[in-house]
Amino acid sequence: MNPIANAALTSWAWKPLTTAILLSTALIYLRGWVRGRRLLRDPADWNRLGAFVAGLGTLFLALESPLDSFDNLFLSAHMAQHLLLMMIAPPLILMGHPLVPTLRGLPRQFVKEGLGPFLTWRALRQFCDLLTAPVFSWFAFAFSTLFWHMPKFYELALRSPEWHNVQHASFFWTGILFWWPIVQPGAGKPRWPRWAKIPYLLFADIVNTALSAFFVFSGRLLYPTYSAIYAGGLRPQEDQTFAGLIMWVPGSLIYLVPAFVIAMRVLSSPQLLRPATAIRVVRSERVRGKDRLPALVRWRRVAQTAMLLVAVAVMADGFFGPRVAALNLAGVLPWIHWRALSILALIAVGNLFCMACPFTLVRDFSRKIWAGNLRWPRPLRNKWIPAALLLVYLWTYEAFSLWDSPWITAWIIAGYFGAAIVLDGFFRRASFCKYVCPIGQFHFVSSLLSPREIGVKRPETCRACTTHDCIRGNETVRGCELYLFQPKKSGNLDCTFCLDCVKACPHENIGLISIAPAKSLLTDSYRSSLGRLSKRTDLAALVLLFVFGAFVNAAGMVTPVMEWEHRWHAQLGRQAMPLIVGAFVLTGAALLPAFVTLVCAWLNRFAVKESETRDFVRRCVLALVPIGAGMWASHLAFHIATGWSAFWPAVQRIFSGSVQFAAPTISGWLTPLQILLLDAGLLLTLYTIWKIARGSTARLRAAITLTAPWAIVSCALYVAGIWILFQPMQMRGMLH
Repeated sequence: MNPIANAALTSWAWKPLTTAILLSTALIYLRGWVRGRRLLRDPADWNRLGAFVAGLGTLFLALESPLDSFDNLFLSAHMAQHLLLMMIAPPLILMGHPLVPTLRGLPRQFVKEGLGPFLTWRALRQFCDLLTAPVFSWFAFAFSTLFWHMPKFYELALRSPEWHNVQHASFFWTGILFWWPIVQPGAGKPRWPRWAKIPYLLFADIVNTALSAFFVFSGRLLYPTYSAIYAGGLRPQEDQTFAGLIMWVPGSLIYLVPAFVIAMRVLSSPQLLRPATAIRVVRSERVRGKDRLPALVRWRRVAQTAMLLVAVAVMADGFFGPRVAALNLAGVLPWIHWRALSILALIAVGNLFCMACPFTLVRDFSRKIWAGNLRWPRPLRNKWIPAALLLVYLWTYEAFSLWDSPWITAWIIAGYFGAAIVLDGFFRRASFCKYVCPIGQFHFVSSLLSPREIGVKRPETCRACTTHDCIRGNETVRGCELYLFQPKKSGNLDCTFCLDCVKACPHENIGLISIAPAKSLLTDSYRSSLGRLSKRTDLAALVLLFVFGAFVNAAGMVTPVMEWEHRWHAQLGRQAMPLIVGAFVLTGAALLPAFVTLVCAWLNRFAVKESETRDFVRRCVLALVPIGAGMWASHLAFHIATGWSAFWPAVQRIFSGSVQFAAPTISGWLTPLQILLLDAGLLLTLYTIWKIARGSTARLRAAITLTAPWAIVSCALYVAGIWILFQPMQMRGMLH
């Protein structure tokens, strides 16, 4: 037998006192559990008993198994021990609801005369309330985690058995406090609403992820005690990386799984799933024959005009200003501010950029002179053109450094104006927005997560309507240019938030309503102008580009990928960089997602009929939108946080001729925010996939089989996103 394996099997640290305490606790609980069953039988009793015994067994493994013997030799063994003490044993013990069974298991006289006065002591109860308060519990747990992993105090615990015991006790008891608000083992009303548990767990995962990533990516040995250990061929740096992965992957799952379950229950609650008519909406009123419309309607033209002025200024500076991107409005505003603010607005509110789009404003004026009446060709009524343009953008952005060329940026904006005028000059309605514009399609896909949509307030009013002005228009207001019939519309796909339907509706029955994020993905009903999403291969391809393109675009700016590209550049020659970037983008944004989708489709064939597999796969591809949007938001949050003031040197140059700038800094809150955005995207993706699977089959096992491959893909994307976030990223468009 391998000496390491033999040592692991024989190195049980039998500690009589620890074993006696755990065994006594188990017997007391079991005695109280039996007594409780005699009084009242609860179906959950057996589950609680199993959870409590499993929790004590986990403690036994952490304290008595070879993990305890090897913690001075392997950091990975020590991290596994900490994982058991902090994240597994405490919730299992609390799931056993130990208070009442333990009191029942103790001698009655002792409980009555010995513990009774303390249990009724008001000061003690207030102290316990403080300890189990969510804010205190969270900070105590986070402080304990970070404090004991600081090299100075970690080394102290390794050298001193007494401090080692204090460290383990701190981990376990702060773990009990942390999981108390989640499990709620005692009676009484919860202090926080159910949804508050989600950020409670997500912020804890941020701490765990940041600490784990520090172990993995620090590049140096943190604890000198392990520097001389080379047991089993495992080097100290490899052992530290393995320890970080133990904390990272299982630890994140322990936080994210309950957050996912809670999110499913919250999002499935009747209050969120009630009809739109029961949700408060922004209403319009008619007074003396004049419309008093929502603020968005009244200010849309103002916003479009403001955006047009900004676009003209950016083009003028791009054409005639300096070629240094950081000193030019065209090198700063489009690539730093507009991109970040648009994705954040989409996630927080809705498709505000399309509502304020300057291209459509110019197009509307040009139609007064040149208004075509052709229909868009039927073979092109799909998303393949914008998908191809989005892929071209992902390639050219890196290959030709669009962000670093104000002149090219100005030409791109001018080309957008020209395309909108020409295409919508020949073709009726908004053909450019619906079938060509890659920016619009990007926003349409992102807006699937928006908490607002343009929708019907009262469905019965639409059923009684005979004019259908919302889509046909009338003598004063045009109808929907994208052929969206409101009674059959669901979600934000193809909706530019132009609010023409709001103005055209004679019954004031259309407004800006609140919805649950990604709610429109949970059903596969027929949608106006789109049909069933499960039949749209073109839309699935666009979503795959959106999702995987988010990771490819961000990865192209981190040091390891850029060094890889430059190594190939040095070998292949000066002119090869566009081809190298093209290979990277094509592989990551097109070939890889296609291969992954085919593998998932092949695996899904074992759970549903072959005829249903394609429809299910297309719906699951759309369910990846949240993780993709989370990556886009995390990536662009970096640029807006580090480059928010980057426009100021360009403004100074224009008005005063002199430039003053400060070195860019990375705020401490940025990385937690990025991880939180990515965590939220992962949770919403997993939830959506699970709901789609449950709606596709009534069998639980089949639903799990359907969900598993897509869940693995989502988690792999999440790990890739975390890796990207912890790499040095290029700060573009700023003076250094």
